[in-house]
Amino acid sequence: MKIFTDSGCDLPKSYYHDNDVILLPLRVHLNDQEYDDVLSIDSKEIYNAIRQNIRPKTSQVSPELFLQQFEELAKQDEEGIYIAFSSELSGTYNTALMIRNQVLEQYPALKLTIIDSKCASLGQGLVVEEAVRLRHLGGISLEEMATKIQAFADSMEHLFTVEDLDYLAKGGRVSKASAFLGGLLSIKPILHVEDGKLVPIEKSRGRKKALARILELMQERGGSFADKIVGISHSDDIAFATEAKEAIAQRFSPQAIQMTMIGSAIGSHVGPGTIAIFFINPQKIR
Repeated sequence: MKIFTDSGCDLPKSYYHDNDVILLPLRVHLNDQEYDDVLSIDSKEIYNAIRQNIRPKTSQVSPELFLQQFEELAKQDEEGIYIAFSSELSGTYNTALMIRNQVLEQYPALKLTIIDSKCASLGQGLVVEEAVRLRHLGGISLEEMATKIQAFADSMEHLFTVEDLDYLAKGGRVSKASAFLGGLLSIKPILHVEDGKLVPIEKSRGRKKALARILELMQERGGSFADKIVGISHSDDIAFATEAKEAIAQRFSPQAIQMTMIGSAIGSHVGPGTIAIFFINPQKIR
């Protein structure tokens, strides 16, 4: 079974080759050049550009790449599952559906399931890792894989704080009113993902208080962490991410903690200084 995902999942570049996952890169536009996220640009370039008041732009996965990969899957007569970046944050999922329908006209036996993860960054990455784990166990049908992965994605919790909500507002990801309030007097917003959308839920004064409140929300929403993997992604702030990792380890003792840098595509919209925490919320499991 082939597993596809896009670079909205923010997994390390080596992960795709090491785990036989096909990467479909989002695209980043910087200084009149177009780059494939992960493959031809390092996210540090994006953060450095933003700090110099240069605003990168992004676009979804190339329709031509979808067509190439989905046709190849059909020709090989293999099964596939594509775990997509939230449809509320990118048009990539809907483009994938369109291209799949186009390929089905020529290859009606195409066996490809497309999952709208409603997740972002390492939240989506943890869903991809779960698909890899299930495939490795073997004996699972495409239908069963899709059902399990959709349920896993639906239960993924995202909690994060950003240095400046204005980046998200300019990209249309949150309202400009929320961004205005977030920028006042060192107020740091706390956001979560609700049905694939970014939603501001609280405000804290300063990042340390924001992190402390995120830990409280983890306690409320996560239950026991003994058998859970916690994901942490950051936008070029390894010191704050490490502080968060140590606090989570001390308080919750999870099975494992994974940490990664937010990639170029998502980083173009959140800006430097973002910290995001991901884990399974048992209250969301249906």
